[in-house]
Amino acid sequence: MEMLNQLVARGQFRVLKEPLGFIKVLEWVFSIFAFATCGGYSGSLELSVECPPPNRSAPDIAVTFGYPFRLHQVYFEAPSCAGGPPERVFLLGDFSSAAQFFVAVGVGAFLSAGAALGGYLGLPRAFGPGARGPRVDLGVTAALAFLWLVASCAWAAALAGVKAATAPAGVLAQISACRRSGVRCRPQGAPRTSGLNTSVVFGFLNLVLWTGNIWFVFKETGWGGLGARPPPPRGPREGACPRGGVRAARRGVRAARGGLRTAWGGLPARLRPGGVRPPRRGLRPRGPHLLRQPDVGSSPAAGGAVPRSRPGRHPPGAGPGDGPRPLLRGGRGRAVGGA
Repeated sequence: MEMLNQLVARGQFRVLKEPLGFIKVLEWVFSIFAFATCGGYSGSLELSVECPPPNRSAPDIAVTFGYPFRLHQVYFEAPSCAGGPPERVFLLGDFSSAAQFFVAVGVGAFLSAGAALGGYLGLPRAFGPGARGPRVDLGVTAALAFLWLVASCAWAAALAGVKAATAPAGVLAQISACRRSGVRCRPQGAPRTSGLNTSVVFGFLNLVLWTGNIWFVFKETGWGGLGARPPPPRGPREGACPRGGVRAARRGVRAARGGLRTAWGGLPARLRPGGVRPPRRGLRPRGPHLLRQPDVGSSPAAGGAVPRSRPGRHPPGAGPGDGPRPLLRGGRGRAVGGA
């Protein structure tokens, strides 16, 4: 029980959800039905032989047979209808080779599927990608697929012979008393062979399963570059931002903008480009004209050139000496320009 809990905790039962493990389970179950329905069969047929008096009649004759279907060893006693001892009649045919071969293949498939399931569940390293276990499993699977083909065809042909050898009409034809006049020979019951028909069906179903599973086992071997390669370790995708990276970047941009505005507002008016602060978000300058501010050069005391002014456009009624009109915040009367 502890080992089972460990397998469940490690997730080893995931292989049963994949086609390889699921088909192995079906092979294991179907092989049981195949050899059980054939190896456990037992049937009988009933005959009636009525002799004219004063001879002794046999109204109920039961003939029982079963696996391994050595019918030539099965016999029954029928009245001679001539006043002599009863006649011993044997059935015809020996179908033991095909039946035993079919059962042997079923038992081998049952053991092989069970061993493969145990390996995939309990020994993941031996049956992992590139290991030797899948290659051995491939050879066994291919061999059993071929054996299921031979065994199913042979057992289907042998079953037809079993049905013909145990037919009541054919068995009555072997009794010499039934050839006499006045003797009434009638079949009372035929054997039921539905279980044997089921065994043939399961045999061909196993053939389909084992043949189809060759492909999935072949993918585990890694031959031909198919499958059998461990998946790459999961991690952050290349070029993708980590969780929360976009939000952190946005916060950084906002902080940089705030620092820039703070540094800009701390500069003296003469060092600000244009002499005015940059408009903030939602701030639009009002007025029909924007004045071009004079460039700031070196001071005369420092030995530089005298600052020169660029010609600018002035509103009507204003002279060249008038200073620039301060920009007003929309809807308020407070000036935004430099002092």
